[in-house]
Amino acid sequence: MYLRELVREDAARCAELEEQLFSGDTPWSKENFELEFQQPYNFYLGVEEDGLLVGYAGIGLRGHVDDPEFEILTIGTDPKYQRRGIGRMMMDNICYIADLKKAPLFLEVRVGNEPAIEMYKAYGFKHLGIRRNYYQPSGADAHTMKRDSVTDTNSDKTPEQP
Repeated sequence: MYLRELVREDAARCAELEEQLFSGDTPWSKENFELEFQQPYNFYLGVEEDGLLVGYAGIGLRGHVDDPEFEILTIGTDPKYQRRGIGRMMMDNICYIADLKKAPLFLEVRVGNEPAIEMYKAYGFKHLGIRRNYYQPSGADAHTMKRDSVTDTNSDKTPEQP
């Protein structure tokens, strides 16, 4: 398995995975992914195994460059490859990018998606609230979560004295 930046040619596979993962709502189309890949403040990465894209994720820079925030725009793993560390590989890199900029990271996750919620909690995400009817057309609610920059969190602490 290896991690790489996604390119326009990956849009069809990403859309195929979206359809598998989010068919009850409005999965992103190939055209949605193509447009997203072109946005100057978005970054998309994927995990490939044996030439097959098995995971994808995107983050977007929000706010001013001098005081940035990031948002996880999407993240998904091929159901046949789940529970193999692919989500964690992508999250490690997403958090690293946010921490480089000393920026908080936000996301929405479907209420009831306990495996994802537990993973996000393991990365330091805290629950902020609920967005009612966030996912359409199902009307499912979403948790809004935030992770402070590890750099910011640690910068408030003074070093321990020996």
